[in-house]
Amino acid sequence: MRRLLTLLTIVALAAATGCGRKEETKPPAAGQAAGQASADAVKEARAAAGLCREHGVLEPLCTKCNPALAPVFQAKGDWCPDHGFPKSVCPICYPERGGRPAVDVSADDAPADGTKVILKGKDTARLAGIETATALAGRGAAEIVAPVVIAYDAGRVAQVTARAPGVVRRVSADIGSFVPAGATLAVIESAAVSGDQSRMAAARSRVQSAQADYRREAELEKKGISARKEVQAAQQAAREASAELEALQASLRGVGAGSGGRYIVKAPVSGVVTQRTVSLAGYVDTHAPLFEIVDTSAMWGEVAVAEAELGDVKAGMPVTIVMDGLGGREFRGTIANIAPIIDPQTRTAKARVRLPNTGGLLRANMYGKARIAVGGTRSSAVVPQGAVQRAKSVKLAFVRLKPDEFEARRVEVAPGARHGGMVEIASGVEPGEEIVVAGSFLLKTETLKDSIGAGCCEVETK
Repeated sequence: MRRLLTLLTIVALAAATGCGRKEETKPPAAGQAAGQASADAVKEARAAAGLCREHGVLEPLCTKCNPALAPVFQAKGDWCPDHGFPKSVCPICYPERGGRPAVDVSADDAPADGTKVILKGKDTARLAGIETATALAGRGAAEIVAPVVIAYDAGRVAQVTARAPGVVRRVSADIGSFVPAGATLAVIESAAVSGDQSRMAAARSRVQSAQADYRREAELEKKGISARKEVQAAQQAAREASAELEALQASLRGVGAGSGGRYIVKAPVSGVVTQRTVSLAGYVDTHAPLFEIVDTSAMWGEVAVAEAELGDVKAGMPVTIVMDGLGGREFRGTIANIAPIIDPQTRTAKARVRLPNTGGLLRANMYGKARIAVGGTRSSAVVPQGAVQRAKSVKLAFVRLKPDEFEARRVEVAPGARHGGMVEIASGVEPGEEIVVAGSFLLKTETLKDSIGAGCCEVETK
């Protein structure tokens, strides 16, 4: 038995013609040289990724260069009439897919959307216990689903530097450790500290002397000996001496005072040490940061919203972020702002969501899925829970096309939409379709390996 995906049939059809039709170009004018070089670089990057140089879709699927493929996709119902590409890879409707199908089968090792399973014999489905039911129409809350990456809040990141060159004599914090504000991070021995201590002592002495002069002149004024002008001059001198001392103290604040030519580097904020560049007995200067401390009590979720959907997304909209790496745990927040720039490669803009991070579960660069509630309702299909199977890392449902033919569909299950043994499918199945509710394990197994037994199933290309 064999398993061939529908996509491979289309690739085979394209093999005879290729995607090699290229437009002739004239040498760019002097003023256009930079732009031409950039365009050429983009085309080369596309070719290296297996994409059509001119149109940015998978080369075997480019209907612009291979018009004979268009009827094939139109017959499958996979067609974008507005742009003349297969809908599944249309770079204008789905810029985030990069000209590729929505699912990269090689990446998740699960069946491709649209995989056909044809059972041999009319009674095979009945003998295998396959039962179907009609998907009902549902009306769920309208939402946009987009990928999200967790990032630090830049306003909660502190870079700690040395205030004077020296040699590290003690290191008290390591990467990953939590430090409260004011905690000792390191002790550094520096010749400059002796000079600081001398300047501090001299400043304190000047303050004491100036304040004593002011008090004396004030007493003499009461006795009628000193003039008011002399008292005011003494008062001004005392103020200047105090300001000089405060400025010197401010320059040393946060690093702590030591003794014997040493000073203490302290944490300016509470947080987790994410970087450390110092080592015992190492030499440090004032240029490179010694530590990075991040307050991770709140993080940002950076949602990549497709250009075509930006019109429906606004600040203040509620967002639910699901982290697969945390067992599907959900985090909720609202959109704080939307970046005013589109990424030229992905054609997406970042919508930032502030997320409370109790327990520190969220970490920078974690990936997840964001659901943005945009208001209103969406069309969906309601099916029994048994209709949804997990295959590898994706969720599958099987739709009956003919008595002995079934099609695998990758589905998105609406969050929280489970009632009375029914589940709401946000995408992948349409209301009215006949969906397998029992015996789908047999079909799932067939899509994951070449066979399950002697001649019980066969997968053919349609």
